[in-house]
Amino acid sequence: MKKSLSQITPVLLGALATGIVLSLPVQAKTSYHDAQIIESTPIYRVIETPVPSRQCWEEVVRSSSRHHYRSHTPGLLGAVIGGAIGNALGNHKSSQRVGTVVGAMLGGSIARDMVESRYSPDVRLDTVERCKTDYSYQQEEKLVGYDVLYRYNGADYTVRMPNNPGPSVRVRVSVEPVI
Repeated sequence: MKKSLSQITPVLLGALATGIVLSLPVQAKTSYHDAQIIESTPIYRVIETPVPSRQCWEEVVRSSSRHHYRSHTPGLLGAVIGGAIGNALGNHKSSQRVGTVVGAMLGGSIARDMVESRYSPDVRLDTVERCKTDYSYQQEEKLVGYDVLYRYNGADYTVRMPNNPGPSVRVRVSVEPVI
């Protein structure tokens, strides 16, 4: 079914009218004016900043020059000699075994004590500096902007601004037709 030209024309005219109406705001007029400042209030924020402080002191520390490696030969030799003496003193086989064990233990212990008494550690006192860092917090108020109350054309408006605007503020006014 074909549409006649008389049916298409109203549709085209409606589309054309809509396009004209929608393009009107683009042609709006913008101008700038001064508005009177009613009130300007500074806004502050509290900021905490960590402040380090280092504290040092001296401590007296005990140290020794004790040898870390000790030979086990004197203890083993003492155990062997003590075991031999214990074995020689026993009359029967069972008393020889007990004498060997007891003699080895006593011989090893005596040899260890003799070696330890010869190597007495040197004890020294050293002074060592120790330090630690503590933090205290310093609070300060920082200006973050101004809450501004201004009046334009009989109406009051508020805005937050980074700087104090002074006695007036510049406003942008756009005029558009209401359709």
